[in-house]
Amino acid sequence: MELRQKLILASGSPRRVDLLKQAGIEPARLMPMDLDETPKKSEHPRSLARRLSADKAGAAYQQVRKDLTWGGSYILAADTVVAVGRRILPKAELMQEASSALHLLSGRSHWVFTGVCLIAPDGKLRQKIVETKVRFKRLSGYDIECYLASGEWRGKAGAYAIQGIAGSFVQKIVGSYTNVVGLPLFETLQMLSGEGYDVHTGWTEG
Repeated sequence: MELRQKLILASGSPRRVDLLKQAGIEPARLMPMDLDETPKKSEHPRSLARRLSADKAGAAYQQVRKDLTWGGSYILAADTVVAVGRRILPKAELMQEASSALHLLSGRSHWVFTGVCLIAPDGKLRQKIVETKVRFKRLSGYDIECYLASGEWRGKAGAYAIQGIAGSFVQKIVGSYTNVVGLPLFETLQMLSGEGYDVHTGWTEG
């Protein structure tokens, strides 16, 4: 892989790695950025996704920009926020948090915002916010109880992963499906291509 084609993903999310691989792109390095993701007072969900994705990309850029091996790489970061109105649903770590989120999402629509930030080898920063509207069916107490027992909710924004069991809860989706998984592929590849990254390199056999 040529230097200009080195892509650093400032995330440890296996879902984002899988999505990039689905598009024929394999990150050369994963650099999860351990930042405080607490929303600021009255911060809009869209603004939070924008801020965190930029902060993660910027932190990774500062770490590698003078590195002989990794300086000059493309740096990609993303952050996904799930919200009902302006209410941000955090990544569920406790069962009670997950239960509260699922009861809130039951039978109603919510928004998924993903901020995608790309820093090109020349230091230029590009950013995009992608939003998707998702409607859940009305969940019974037994639905929620069984989903909690699955453990799939753990560490997930909004306490669910659409690519797992919770995909069966989705009544309607308006917008990008891959955005809800964690990385909107269409917009991400457009950004990479726009900055000179050859997104087709991994498409050929052999």
